[in-house]
Amino acid sequence: MRGQRSTVWIATAAAIVSLLMAALAQWQETGVAAGGDRWFASLCLAVYFVGAVGVIVLGVGYGRLLGVVTSIAARFLAPPSALDRPHGSGTSNALTEAVDAHLADGDRTVRHLREELQDLQVRSRLSERQKRHVEAILYSLRDAVLVVDGSDRLLMANEPAAKLLGFDAAHACHEPLAEIIGRTHAEFVELLRQSRCNRTEATKRELVFTQGDRPRAFEAIISCVQEDGKTSGVVAVLHDVTKEKEVAQMKNDFVSHVSHELKTPLASITAYSEMLADGEAGDEETRKEFYAVIQNQAQRLNRLIEDILNISRIESGLIKVKKEQASLTILIEEQMQMIRSYAEEKNITVTSGQPIVYDQVHVDKDMISQVIINLLSNAVKYTPAGGHVTVGTEVDEAARLVRVTVTDTGVGIPEDEMGHLFEKFFRVSANNKQAKGTGLGLNLAKQIVEKVHDGRMFVTSKVGVGSTFGFELPLATAEQAAAV
Repeated sequence: MRGQRSTVWIATAAAIVSLLMAALAQWQETGVAAGGDRWFASLCLAVYFVGAVGVIVLGVGYGRLLGVVTSIAARFLAPPSALDRPHGSGTSNALTEAVDAHLADGDRTVRHLREELQDLQVRSRLSERQKRHVEAILYSLRDAVLVVDGSDRLLMANEPAAKLLGFDAAHACHEPLAEIIGRTHAEFVELLRQSRCNRTEATKRELVFTQGDRPRAFEAIISCVQEDGKTSGVVAVLHDVTKEKEVAQMKNDFVSHVSHELKTPLASITAYSEMLADGEAGDEETRKEFYAVIQNQAQRLNRLIEDILNISRIESGLIKVKKEQASLTILIEEQMQMIRSYAEEKNITVTSGQPIVYDQVHVDKDMISQVIINLLSNAVKYTPAGGHVTVGTEVDEAARLVRVTVTDTGVGIPEDEMGHLFEKFFRVSANNKQAKGTGLGLNLAKQIVEKVHDGRMFVTSKVGVGSTFGFELPLATAEQAAAV
């Protein structure tokens, strides 16, 4: 910087000398030209002298300005340690400190913005992860879930919703819902629109959708999505309640049937008891007849109650089971002895096949005896006089099963009612007049065979020809036989 100032002063001195020399030369030439007019020559010399002084002043100012500019440039180009050293000029120090303060503020702002950017990146990743997690939860639900925006366009739908409403979830996003599902489910689309317009927080409605050939009931929960006080969309969750409604209906039917079946024998018992109490049975034979009716109805009532309790115990898993090894042939023969007297009254022949070598099963004897007597009594009950009932037993060594069949030459069962035979309280409508019953026997038999003994019940029938009811049970294993 000192070298630069020296250069400025040398240049200034050279300029002054040049001006003075030029002024002297001009003074001489002017004097000669003017014919020796010294006054005019002196005036010219004064003009050049003033010009020389002006050049000197400009040179000094330029030197100072060059010093300030050079100092500022040195501050920018110098290393940080050099910026802290004191300078001779107070103006230069103030300017440097201001620049340093602005640079420091800028550096802090950059660091702050960088930290905010990193924080925003972390929040963005967390938000994206939460979004994927929520979507994974929604897509894993068995209930149908779909979301529409404020213009009723589809934003999101899981697979159960797409399957229920009949559209492709992968290609239906951002499309109008009414166009996607068509007029088949117009009621559902209108419900979403009304919920959005009314800004309802949550509403529950039962809707019926057809899947295949079967109508299914759904409980629809619809809620509006609120953002800044405005409705931005609607969320709908559809829960299939078909099974629950069927179970509820079955419970209602069960209570209704039980009430009816209990009232029938109770009414007979009450009526005949009142007649006895009023003395309407004037002779011993009439009283015995009334006693017999009361006794039969009491036994019927007792059987009904026992069947209901046994079915309830089996379904709840609370029934006590005592399994032991037994021969099915012996159990069948014991029950046939009980049913033969009833069959003889109707002139019906009951026969059984030849005993088999090994028919050992691991069962509860009382329960299996109840199944056998139920099938035998039904066969005799629904077979006209002069008919025939045959009991067969066979062993399937390959499948390790023993199969029992009870075949009759009775009235048979219509094909459209075959699927309901093992339901509680079900009775074939065409055969109601043929014989009385509670409609619990076959259901109880199925529960005993399949739930308690891991077997299988089956039936075949033809109207006017007869029916075959039967069951299969696993043969006893060697370990079970050795434990006896």
